[in-house]
Amino acid sequence: MSVTLFGVLAVSFMMLMYALESKGRHFIALFALGCVLSSTYGFLSGAWPFGVVEAIWTLVALQRWRSSS
Repeated sequence: MSVTLFGVLAVSFMMLMYALESKGRHFIALFALGCVLSSTYGFLSGAWPFGVVEAIWTLVALQRWRSSS
């Protein structure tokens, strides 16, 4: 139950930060954090393909954050 709750909160946070990215570059960094949390959830729940995809999205988001001004 606690892993499921963690997953719901992680994915919700990630989606909210994605929606707010146009407000400032710090939301891109927070989106990357949300991806890390979602990836962690994927691995904890045994859904390793989800964990891998979210880890890749973390790298994409960090690259976008670095290149934003």
